[in-house]
Amino acid sequence: MNVEIKIDSSCQDTKVVIYTDRITDEINMLVQKISEEYPSVHSGFRGERLAVLEHGDIIRIYAAAGKVFAVTDNGEFTLRLRLYELEERLDKRQFVRISNSEIINLKKVKGFDLSFTGTICVSFPDNTVTYVSRRYVTKIKRILGL
Repeated sequence: MNVEIKIDSSCQDTKVVIYTDRITDEINMLVQKISEEYPSVHSGFRGERLAVLEHGDIIRIYAAAGKVFAVTDNGEFTLRLRLYELEERLDKRQFVRISNSEIINLKKVKGFDLSFTGTICVSFPDNTVTYVSRRYVTKIKRILGL
């Protein structure tokens, strides 16, 4: 695949043109990736107060006791969306699901400990840890290039 970028100072809006002899799965995936738009904020609640949470501020999102929580450096917030809805809205290059009940921000991870048999321990800068469930270990290893 050849990629060409032309810079034109008179251009008002970015335009992407794909030249191909046929539509392939690769072309369809490319079109989907280019056209994906991720909302950059979410509404989080702490008590009756509403807070705007930027994606970059979210460390992890998890479900517990029938609720969904987002953890940031400023504390924990309740979200009104379900995990699968959040997973669809979050940038897949930055956020990854590690279990049926948790999504993490890869840019906020301090490290991964692979010494545990059958799972991966994820540590964050605030010294909290969580674990990748066995079902998601292969996916995480692929993302990490292992």
